[in-house]
Amino acid sequence: MVYASTSECEEERLQSVNAAAERMAKLLDLETEIVTLKKKFDLIYVYYKNGDDEPIPIYCDKGVKSDMQEICMALRSMMFVLSFHPRHLALRQVRKEIIQFS
Repeated sequence: MVYASTSECEEERLQSVNAAAERMAKLLDLETEIVTLKKKFDLIYVYYKNGDDEPIPIYCDKGVKSDMQEICMALRSMMFVLSFHPRHLALRQVRKEIIQFS
């Protein structure tokens, strides 16, 4: 899930973050969703959501444009860490793909 403000978010930043999130999701056979909020804020967040569990923040763009490769590496690192958590057994099963993701 990619969270962004409808009014403050730069389109180019959102595209980079969303493209990286979609790339990771495709690798792991997950769906992506952009959630736009009316509340004004400068940051773009990516959350991992597993079923009805509470979403877990895995990336924040810190209000600056980043290279898609940097974003992918950050997402990969967080997903790899989550794959060791007992609540995320599905990620454990795809840990090898997460490691090889580039």
